[in-house]
Amino acid sequence: MYIPKFYKVTDVDEIQEFVQHHSFGTLVTTRKGRPIATHLPLQLMKEEEDYYVTGHMAYGNPQWRTFEQDEEVLIMFQGPHSYISSSWYEQENVPTWNYQAVHMYGTAQILDGDELKQDLTKLMEKYEQHRPDPVLWDKLSPSILETEMKGIVGFKVKVNDIQAAYKMSQNRNDTDYGNIIQKLRNEGNADSTRMADAMEKRMQER
Repeated sequence: MYIPKFYKVTDVDEIQEFVQHHSFGTLVTTRKGRPIATHLPLQLMKEEEDYYVTGHMAYGNPQWRTFEQDEEVLIMFQGPHSYISSSWYEQENVPTWNYQAVHMYGTAQILDGDELKQDLTKLMEKYEQHRPDPVLWDKLSPSILETEMKGIVGFKVKVNDIQAAYKMSQNRNDTDYGNIIQKLRNEGNADSTRMADAMEKRMQER
């Protein structure tokens, strides 16, 4: 991913927090020379000094068979993004697009049955534990779990390289930066509001 120096993010803790909140990612591999992709809920975790991304897909999805080729896979996570009008600047310029994105490269392997159960248990806890009537692993009947497990394939990607870009008008002066935040809030849509929140958080942390 091309990342100008203004927008490069290298803090692994910050990237990990980003992935935690934007964990519906895109897994990209190649099959017979053609890129293929699957959109999946994913988890990022650290084991000793290494980072891993885990997930699962339908058994009928041919992409998991590409893991046997022992080639690098690409995983992409995307955060808020929004059009930025140049009418929001003090000086004449051209419009642009703000966004947050993380790319991870690594090698994938298939999870065995126990590893897949552990990963699914953690995934359900993440998305269910705050709900009034959470549906957790131990609440589901063994028969339905056994049936559903046969229909999916779990995988684990050892991360070899992380590239992160937060393009959030860091190259603008303080006046422009503050005005962009306000204009984004006035847009009245969810993406613009989320980008304004991300920019405001960055401004407070400077």
